[in-house]
Amino acid sequence: MTGVVSIPDYDQVVALPRELGPITVPESYRDENDHMNIAHYFDLCVAGATRVFDRVGISDEYRGTRGVGFFTAEHHIRYYAETLVGQDVSIYVRGVDRSDKVVHIIALLVNDTTRRLSCTVEVTAVHVDLRTRSATPFAADIAAALDRELATSVADWPAPVCGAMGVRR
Repeated sequence: MTGVVSIPDYDQVVALPRELGPITVPESYRDENDHMNIAHYFDLCVAGATRVFDRVGISDEYRGTRGVGFFTAEHHIRYYAETLVGQDVSIYVRGVDRSDKVVHIIALLVNDTTRRLSCTVEVTAVHVDLRTRSATPFAADIAAALDRELATSVADWPAPVCGAMGVRR
């Protein structure tokens, strides 16, 4: 069957560097279906991705001093297992690809209590000159840092990407 995504198991995901967590899901995250609300899955995954971008140098300081940053071009969220209030979660981020102006990553939210992958948020972000509002190549130091980051997130399992987005060449 084509289009079937292989889902990594808990142990495969937690072998990646952890970006956030463990975080105990608070009561305020509960939705009308009695599990964690969609906004919090997304926010936690984005917070993990932001840590990676900060680590490679794309931070508030970078935006302020160099006048460049990221615009999210596309994202895709997928749910695999629910997460309940009181359970512990952690976020891991894996690089997928990059070009001279675009980076493609996937954040994986795992439920540490149930030892399952709960959610993925896939992001394609474009490096942008904030004055002209147009795509611009990564500076050499940032490109090298992105390459180091992509190398640290290499795994022996395929990233569970949606297949509808990514770096266009």
